[in-house]
Amino acid sequence: MVKLVVLYKKPADVSAFEQHYREIHAPLARKMPGLKKLEVSHVTGSPGGEAKYYMMAECYFEDKAAMMAALGSDEGKAAAKDVMGFAGDILHMMFVDVDE
Repeated sequence: MVKLVVLYKKPADVSAFEQHYREIHAPLARKMPGLKKLEVSHVTGSPGGEAKYYMMAECYFEDKAAMMAALGSDEGKAAAKDVMGFAGDILHMMFVDVDE
């Protein structure tokens, strides 16, 4: 299993970000072929105090080939275009192997 992890810094307008993510972006991301699970978590703090990130989204796929196919699909491209449009300046993405 692999996942695409997206870390978001705190947006300037939290309410607008949350509404866009919930109503527009998440439904787009959920349409990606081969997506096994979309997990969204809100960061509440860190051992050192305030956390560097506000939110984390994890998109799970069976393997790297399935993930890359999903990202290259029309649905994946639409989700990527959307996220770069509303959060491109506050996100960090990475590919992660999941040890089960």
